[in-house]
Amino acid sequence: MQELNFPKYSFRFKNSENKVSIFDSIRKKFVVFQPEEWVRQHCIQYLIEEKGYPKSLINIEKELTINTLKKRYDIVVFNPNGSIHLIVECKAPKIDIKQDTFDQIARYNLELNATYLMVTNGLNHYYCQMDFENERYRFLKNIPEYNSKH
Repeated sequence: MQELNFPKYSFRFKNSENKVSIFDSIRKKFVVFQPEEWVRQHCIQYLIEEKGYPKSLINIEKELTINTLKKRYDIVVFNPNGSIHLIVECKAPKIDIKQDTFDQIARYNLELNATYLMVTNGLNHYYCQMDFENERYRFLKNIPEYNSKH
């Protein structure tokens, strides 16, 4: 398992039928262990442990439709009022994050209207805050900690 640029977390694994799975505490089930999933699980723990986001507001791998195309987002964090606070796009560590990754999450955000965007391959993390008025995003050093007043 590749070491990632996140704090160290402990995970549950299981091995069945020659496949390794990792436990997803949000979906409450074991999912096939792949490089992107390794990044996603670290990111989930980072949001919960370091940023204080409640598990109940985090949603994983749900489908959305963009211009009649079915897409799946990696992680979405909701505000208590149901609006979307944050979208996270996870890539495998070997995938370089380039402009097309930001274009992908920006397209998702046309549907979702999240305030914050995060793109990570587990090694490099990028954070943006949306400026809806000017239809652009600005980069941040980090995403804000959870604030229940949203």
